[in-house]
Amino acid sequence: MQKNTYQLLNKEFGISEDVLNAVSEAEGQIQEIFYELDDIMAFNQYKILNAFQKNRISDMHFGWNTGYGYNDPGREALEKVYADIFKTDTALVRPIIVNGTHALTLTLSGILRPGDELIYCTGKPYDTLEEVIGIRGEGKGSLKDFGIHYKQVELKEDGTIDLSALAAAITPKTRMVTLQRATGYGWRKAITIPEIEEWARFVKSIRADIVCMVDNCYGEFLDVKEPTEVGADVVAGSLIKNPGGGLALTGGYIAGRADLIENISYRMTSPGIGGECGLTFGQTRTMFQGLFLAPKTVNGAVKGAILCSKVFQNLCFDVCPKPEEKRSDIIEAVKLGSPEAVVAFCEGIQAAAPIDAHVKPVPWDMPGYEDQVIMAAGAFVQGSSIELSADAPIRPPYIVYFQGGLTYEHSKFGVIKALQELYRNNLLNFSK
Repeated sequence: MQKNTYQLLNKEFGISEDVLNAVSEAEGQIQEIFYELDDIMAFNQYKILNAFQKNRISDMHFGWNTGYGYNDPGREALEKVYADIFKTDTALVRPIIVNGTHALTLTLSGILRPGDELIYCTGKPYDTLEEVIGIRGEGKGSLKDFGIHYKQVELKEDGTIDLSALAAAITPKTRMVTLQRATGYGWRKAITIPEIEEWARFVKSIRADIVCMVDNCYGEFLDVKEPTEVGADVVAGSLIKNPGGGLALTGGYIAGRADLIENISYRMTSPGIGGECGLTFGQTRTMFQGLFLAPKTVNGAVKGAILCSKVFQNLCFDVCPKPEEKRSDIIEAVKLGSPEAVVAFCEGIQAAAPIDAHVKPVPWDMPGYEDQVIMAAGAFVQGSSIELSADAPIRPPYIVYFQGGLTYEHSKFGVIKALQELYRNNLLNFSK
């Protein structure tokens, strides 16, 4: 850390020298990892630029449409750009998709039919998907309510997909096998692109008609390829995560095989109408610009996650993934061991925010979650997890999940403030 920055953080923000020294030491130990990340960022930046130029994006694509949204040139061009980037037949990219869970729900309910079987092969899905599937909650319109059967295959102890167990679970009724790329609220590494390629090849070798679907939330632009380039039939995610670059105000995307996207579009609007309707409400400019900036934004977030991992590993906390491990999402999990430490960490993240830094986050009964959850985020876009944030279910072993930062410097400041808050509350010891 340079002298001027060190002094500013110490004098103006009141960060202790112990904290600043711990972060500076960790940062010096991970520079080689950063070089590889910069190469991935550059590759994706040029890939996106190529898609923009190929589709002749111009000022006319930023305009408004009204009413039903027929023949919206901006929406059509944006979806062509996404299809090119993800190497798919087509895509849906819409502000009317309210979040990642909604994008996943549309994908599942648009493809699956009564009597079909869905298999999740990465263990328990993210909490908000449980009521969508019907694992919990009754009579709310879950897949289970509509006669769609569900199976779950646990990951192996090393966090990899158990292909043998998956093969045993597949039946003639299996219509879709789904993989959650990111960790969610699990203690595991994200599933990498080479692992996704092996999984897709394996599933197709059993039965070519099984749909391979990937929950791509938090995983976009972490590698030089996306899941649909290595065998996945369809992917879905949120625009207020990686691909929105911090500028998209809302929305989600689904990209994949043409027949699948058509069926999903009928679920998104209505049968017989599909993707032909749907206003973009003047949001195409921020969606385009956010996508263009996304590789650099994701790069900063990943570097911040690695710094978080190294800092807390140096202080003898369990972290996942470890600093040197290959990453496939922007999330860093830190096992803090007590609810007090989780709250202090999240208070530090909130205090690092440009927006609502004065607010203290508290655990609460958030809709869609089984346990109380604490969420820290002072974001320009509410709920944006490509911006600096941290959250945790209040349950043993008290793991906090750190992600985001529109720039590396802000993500780094989040680590600094989280560490400072733990230090201030006597919840860590630099002499370990």
